[in-house]
Amino acid sequence: MLYLLTMLILAIFCLILLWHLARGAAYVPTHPAKVEKIVAMAQVKPGEKAVDIGSGDGRIVIALARAGAEAHGYENNPLLVWWSRRKIKKAGLTGRAFIHMRSFWDADLSRYSIITVYGIDYIMRPLGNKLKKELHPGSRVLSYCFPLPGWTATRKETGIYLYSVSEPGGLSQ
Repeated sequence: MLYLLTMLILAIFCLILLWHLARGAAYVPTHPAKVEKIVAMAQVKPGEKAVDIGSGDGRIVIALARAGAEAHGYENNPLLVWWSRRKIKKAGLTGRAFIHMRSFWDADLSRYSIITVYGIDYIMRPLGNKLKKELHPGSRVLSYCFPLPGWTATRKETGIYLYSVSEPGGLSQ
């Protein structure tokens, strides 16, 4: 009986996981050298709030927290959320790094001054529109691989685009 119950719970977990995977983007981990470059380009100041959109296994959140930021990640995949939280705890960053299991589309990103994203082509335009509405002057957006359409990068290096917000609802030109 215990065996059947265990198998049922495992099957339900797998179905939930597959459902989340089907409705979200594929998980592609960012190479460690790119993570270092993203954090360096972000120029993190101690105490700044940073967010990684679609945080995957938490590697960018952890790197931002180690650089001095209060780092947050938004991730829909429950397995990746669990794995990220485990890695954060193991790194001793509890209280400085946080993973939220929810969609960033419903989140208010205005409290963050650093936003990182390794998105996919089709989300970049709507994401850019969301960020234009929510970000404050001095905010920095770092996008890996895919640029934000209609935005002018203040710096581009090895596939990483850095955008700076210069005025409310506006970007640097």
